[in-house]
Amino acid sequence: DGPISVVGVAGPGDSLANEETFEFFEKMAEKHPDLIKCMSTNGLLLPKYADRLAELGVNSVTVTINAIDPDIAVDIYSFIKYESKVYKDYDAVKILIQNQLDGVEKAAANGMVVKVNSVLIPGLNDEHIVEIAKEVKKRGASLMNILPLIPLGKMKHYSRPDCSMMESVREQVEEIIPVFRACTQCRADAYGIPGKKSEDHHLGMTPQSHY
Repeated sequence: DGPISVVGVAGPGDSLANEETFEFFEKMAEKHPDLIKCMSTNGLLLPKYADRLAELGVNSVTVTINAIDPDIAVDIYSFIKYESKVYKDYDAVKILIQNQLDGVEKAAANGMVVKVNSVLIPGLNDEHIVEIAKEVKKRGASLMNILPLIPLGKMKHYSRPDCSMMESVREQVEEIIPVFRACTQCRADAYGIPGKKSEDHHLGMTPQSHY
């Protein structure tokens, strides 16, 4: 017995690429059916597994979506590995975007609370996040979390957004969909416990801390 009321999975790699994720939720459903079960994913495999997650009693899913325009996404993601094949550039982002949006819709249709995380990248997607908000709202998402870029690797030439830009984008998004404001770069914590960090490696994007 204790204060734990929520259990979550956020990796390693992408949660849905690991059979252990489903084994974990199956055990939780058997032994601790009253716990809230949540997980995070890049969304690539969510359309395939949303039904299975619902059957296992997963209550909430966090999906990281940084662009729904291929012309923007191609500057964020280098590649995806999907169904045993590596796709690059526009071939990659078109599959990723379609699966992310379909996954949000399917998870929501299964009764899960869907939170969408978006990393704000100044000069790249800062004026695009509102469009993400509109689309994911239509698909059934319940809230969004806007995270600041940490300039590393492929993104090292972009600047970190200042507080003014972050607040401006959050206010614009808040006119469309509720914005999660308690998070301290904790993409996985669908129920608002700040401070968790993890890494996903299933997509060719940097920084990994924001998947």
